[in-house]
Amino acid sequence: MQAAWTALAQRIVASTDDVGEQFAEEARKIHYGEAQERGIRGKASLAETQALIEEGVAVMPLALPEFLKGQLQ
Repeated sequence: MQAAWTALAQRIVASTDDVGEQFAEEARKIHYGEAQERGIRGKASLAETQALIEEGVAVMPLALPEFLKGQLQ
């Protein structure tokens, strides 16, 4: 099970753009057609995440394995 989760997490990291602290802003731009649609990952506060959900922006929290987190920045 752990190997399957690690493989999935590696695919997610490889196929998404890390937008860091700009996650909420970039997710909105994509949602409203102001930026190219693509998979992104980054950081958002609980309040930012709740606001995105209320706006209809599809978001999902994802806890990546520690060894992959160094690759995000």
